[in-house]
Amino acid sequence: MEPQTQEHQPGKEHKMSPKPNFMPFYEGVHKFLDQVVLISGGDSGIGRAVSLAFANEGASIAVIYKDEDKDANETKAMIESFGSKCLLIRGDIGEKTFCSEAVNKTISAFGRIDVLINNAAEQHVEEEFTKISQEQLLQTFKTNIYSYFYLTQEALPHIEKVNGCIINNASVTAYKGNPKLMDYSSTKGAIVSLTRSLSQSLAEKKVRVNAVAPGPIWTPLIPASFNEKQVEEFGKDTPLKRAGQPNEVAGCFTWLASKEASYMTGQVLHPNGGTIVDS
Repeated sequence: MEPQTQEHQPGKEHKMSPKPNFMPFYEGVHKFLDQVVLISGGDSGIGRAVSLAFANEGASIAVIYKDEDKDANETKAMIESFGSKCLLIRGDIGEKTFCSEAVNKTISAFGRIDVLINNAAEQHVEEEFTKISQEQLLQTFKTNIYSYFYLTQEALPHIEKVNGCIINNASVTAYKGNPKLMDYSSTKGAIVSLTRSLSQSLAEKKVRVNAVAPGPIWTPLIPASFNEKQVEEFGKDTPLKRAGQPNEVAGCFTWLASKEASYMTGQVLHPNGGTIVDS
């Protein structure tokens, strides 16, 4: 990766060099025709690739994003290029009232929610545990785990009606930790536990809950989190010796939402470049 940094969290994809690979690998076969996907952080990074992967398969997409208008509008145009519909919803998922509004807007626009993807996240580098501020700790937890509760609580009544599914974006750091991302890693561990617990709670209602735990993926979060040297070396410590691309992760989400995964719940997939973890 080229040395680069960004000051804005969670980062802007249009400023990255090289640009991440986000387009689907294959032409879709309408696996999700007439279905609706609500995704947080769907404007860039893994979220953009996932949004396009579902659009490629015929789904309508409701994209929640924070304030990256240029990225969001570019993603919307690409979703519509597949012939799918897209609703952009701008706001802070760390606030429960906004999550309620986002679900209501999705229902108003599309009439249903089949798949909820909790994806948005932020991370802040801090090597000294005692220097993690209360403000940073609360902000990271609000974005990375509180929002998963808020959105799921609001969307669940609609998902239950269609026996839909929930897919959470975790991280390899939930399993191996990261000495510079201790609060972020903690939220990702919480996401794994939430996935397992919620899957058991909703099994009788025929709502499946799974997760994806990516390794180092080339997204806007990376230049927005690390210095130029760290960005240049990003992903080289994996067995595959490189960072992954968003479209190398997106297929995990579409598969978990598909009929092929109808016997999968409470599980985690690991697109992480070959790192062996205890799943």
